[in-house]
Amino acid sequence: MIKTFIVGYDSTKPSERALEFATMAAKGRGAAVLVVHVLEWSPYSFLTMEEIAERHKLREKEVIRARAVVDPVCDKLRADGLNVSSEVQYGDPAEILCDLAAKHEGSIIVVGRKGTSNLASRFMGTLGISLIQASPVPVTVVP
Repeated sequence: MIKTFIVGYDSTKPSERALEFATMAAKGRGAAVLVVHVLEWSPYSFLTMEEIAERHKLREKEVIRARAVVDPVCDKLRADGLNVSSEVQYGDPAEILCDLAAKHEGSIIVVGRKGTSNLASRFMGTLGISLIQASPVPVTVVP
């Protein structure tokens, strides 16, 4: 039984379709929706103390901008009667979604398909391929 739909969301059309799919499915099952926005940020670089301070300020601004995207969407879904929560995290999207799925019993990951250059990536997108290979739970890639 699916208890939580974990949705990768970044306000793009593919993520909007994924969220729409997940919310319709969650309503029909009485399940929760976890909206996840991942900010990609490489921890690997050599920085001076001044660069570290500047980078920290940039991270704070990025989180504020991400919350401005995620929070209104979640508020709207809550107003529609859904049990919705959200996460904004830094890191690799596939790793974060898989980690969250491992923490939520009875979850499924839902992402939108974004096409790129090669055939497999056009079919599912690179995130979809990574999730299918690594996810501890079922993955739905919404076209």
